[in-house]
Amino acid sequence: MRTELTSLLDKYEQRILGQNKNLRLLLSAILAGGHVLIEGVPGTGKTQMVRTLATLLGGDFNRIQFTPDLLPSDITGSMIYNMKEGSFETLKGPVFTNILLADEINRTPAKTQAALLEAMEEKQVTIQGKTYKLPEVFFVVATQNPIEFEGTYRLPEAQQDRFLFKLYIDFPAFDEEKNVVKQVVEQVFENHTSSNVLDVNSLLSIRKEIEKVTLGEGVLDYIMQIVRKTRESETIRFGASTRAAISIAKAAQAWAYLAGRDYVTPDDIKLVSKPALRHRIQLSPHAELEGITIDEIIEELVGSVPVPR
Repeated sequence: MRTELTSLLDKYEQRILGQNKNLRLLLSAILAGGHVLIEGVPGTGKTQMVRTLATLLGGDFNRIQFTPDLLPSDITGSMIYNMKEGSFETLKGPVFTNILLADEINRTPAKTQAALLEAMEEKQVTIQGKTYKLPEVFFVVATQNPIEFEGTYRLPEAQQDRFLFKLYIDFPAFDEEKNVVKQVVEQVFENHTSSNVLDVNSLLSIRKEIEKVTLGEGVLDYIMQIVRKTRESETIRFGASTRAAISIAKAAQAWAYLAGRDYVTPDDIKLVSKPALRHRIQLSPHAELEGITIDEIIEELVGSVPVPR
């Protein structure tokens, strides 16, 4: 399985240029069974990043463009009357897929956001009183535009906590961006269509292997100390929850597996802590006034915790 996973990652990095770390984090998230919130300006390849991953994994892919008039039933599905048969039938919504891209999730009201977030947590949806299970591999990637706030509905902290990671997608380096433009202009991408390297069943098998990755007592203490530090810092108004500690542990196991190891190191914890915590903590008013960023605070907190030997 590791060979196929390495091959998948290689193809992924060849297809999406300049985002190697985010690609690994995105793959780690689906391997850990979590979901991802992506923040980035338009035109940075967020949709392509998710669509390519779905293709390489051989899973079903759906995209929902979130708008202010989107209804919960537009996501989950509804009951319709079949005049030919003379009976009601269930029309399942786009949430019934393996990989779902929720584009600009903050453009829809809280009621519609909650419909998706409930499906993420429960792995099931209810349509007209009847419950339907979602696929065993169900991975949601939601995007937000950080520069446009008119007509948006901010995700509440409790709902952001449902995401394993929050990733920032920035512009690639000069040479990498030039390469992207060159390949699109020359239509190189069209001539190298990605095909699946793994399938859904293989992904489930890999998840079982990841559960066996060793998380030592010292490393577990290290995670707990980092999370508890977020609750003690004067620069943080609300600290991270227990779910944050679970997320760091699971993400670190997946990252270690991707690196070809069967054990988690403190460096793995350091690496996944930032994307796992940045959406789960809230800065105090004086920290915001001073212009301190959440990422800077997390780096400082992680650096203040003694590394286990």
